Amino acid sequence: YTYAARGLHPAVGFLVAWAFGLVEAAVSPLLYLLLSLTVADQLHVDFGWSPHLWWIWTLVLGAVVYSLGFFRVQLPARTGVLLGGLEIAVITVLCIWLIVKAGSANTFSVFGTHYATAAGFKGFSGIIAAAVFTVLAYIGFEEAIPLGEEVSQPRRTVGKGLMVALIGVGTLFLLAAYSASVYFGPAKGLSFASFNNGNPWVQMARSVWGVGWVVMFLVIIDSYVANSNAASIALTRTWYAMGRIRILPSALAHIHPRSKAPHIALAAQVIFAVGVTLILGGAYGALTGSLVVGTFVTDIFVPIYMVVNLACLVYYLRHRRSEFNWLLHGLIPVLGIAVLVPVFLAGAGIPSFSFVSKLAAPESYAGPAVGIWMIIGVAYLIYLYRRHPGRITDTGKIFIEEEAPVEPAEAIA
Repeated sequence: YTYAARGLHPAVGFLVAWAFGLVEAAVSPLLYLLLSLTVADQLHVDFGWSPHLWWIWTLVLGAVVYSLGFFRVQLPARTGVLLGGLEIAVITVLCIWLIVKAGSANTFSVFGTHYATAAGFKGFSGIIAAAVFTVLAYIGFEEAIPLGEEVSQPRRTVGKGLMVALIGVGTLFLLAAYSASVYFGPAKGLSFASFNNGNPWVQMARSVWGVGWVVMFLVIIDSYVANSNAASIALTRTWYAMGRIRILPSALAHIHPRSKAPHIALAAQVIFAVGVTLILGGAYGALTGSLVVGTFVTDIFVPIYMVVNLACLVYYLRHRRSEFNWLLHGLIPVLGIAVLVPVFLAGAGIPSFSFVSKLAAPESYAGPAVGIWMIIGVAYLIYLYRRHPGRITDTGKIFIEEEAPVEPAEAIA
């Protein structure tokens, strides 16, 4: 939001902060619902446990996230690196194993539109529609940025972290998508998501590793814990920064005297995540609840990415004209916006193209919820401009440039 405030206008920066402060909070319920669904279903299939006890895993995950987050950023961040490294290692080994097992079924045809055969989404239109899920999967790389005030040399370490995350996760997704396609069978792709009661990777691991499927199951749990931990770190630091400039209640900027963590923001985040998870899961079930939250998250994140693309273009034209590069600061941001427009329309269910269809309830509730939240944000923006305009302009400040962080942590590799 600081980038949007400097590149476009402080009011735009505020609205990005308002949107990001909620959507980052919504990422956690999505992960909680997916973990609870995955664990409950797999234990039901293999051990006969009741799937209705999914909510227990929500409480367990909330307790784990709170326990990790209560300490300074080193512990949760290093835990995330450890869990992420384990996940990447196991998934990479399984992917290579599946590719070898696929044998003659390996084909480059899966990189084209030959198998984009879903009704109403054939050919390239299917690629655009599927991009909604690609964006949802990629969300999270920006979570390195809120750590800037708690690491040494943030301009170097945060930038490296972002690029490693983007390139690394992109490579892993490509490997995973290819291996699953050629092993499972690209012609059967439409049934992949429902395979093994929604846990296809566990079943593929079972077919090639036997009892080793347990390792893959644990890695999937590891993935949800790592992602929930990362989302918590980013959100609590974002709420802390917004509380410091009093866009949100100043209590969120309170630092625990011993743990040096924003403990009030952490408690609010975990309570919000668990509460939303239990409400949506109880009302619609864990699977449908996750679809509602996933739609909501995509509907907010895509416009934020579009605004930041535009902010890049305008910022370099206004403030760093001598450094302006037509490729990096001109063409790429414009192409980014162009690509994201149909993705947003598809994710929001706005039928502006033939391959975009209206969403069914309750997923269709996500769009109006986003609209209501942003209307409240505009009303709050008007109030702040009249009563506390300094809080709006403060969204353009990078505090690491103006004050030393409290007990700065070591750089996170």
